Amino acid sequence: MKEENTKAQMRKGILEYCILAIIAREDSYAPKIIAELKRASMIVVEGTIYPILTRQKNAGLLTYRWEESPQGPPRKYYSLTAKGREQLAALDEAWNEMVEQIETIRKHHSVE
Repeated sequence: MKEENTKAQMRKGILEYCILAIIAREDSYAPKIIAELKRASMIVVEGTIYPILTRQKNAGLLTYRWEESPQGPPRKYYSLTAKGREQLAALDEAWNEMVEQIETIRKHHSVE
């Protein structure tokens, strides 16, 4: 069965939303974002996250700054812009609508 493939496609579809939600709580850097996604069982690899972060930055949703790290090289911390907060609010609304629609479909009893 293609259940794993379906799950992977669903996760891909909401990954950008999840990244914005993580950064909205606090400024963050890529390895920390990846760790949080993995803790939530949203299995991802670095190669998946960096293009999304770049795309979101280029779209004006994110900004970043470099900070020295206590271990290793400086870290690039991402934060949401005003446009990013607007996008997250729109995605929150869309997510809530979609969950409601799915619940309606799943709970609907046929009258045939």
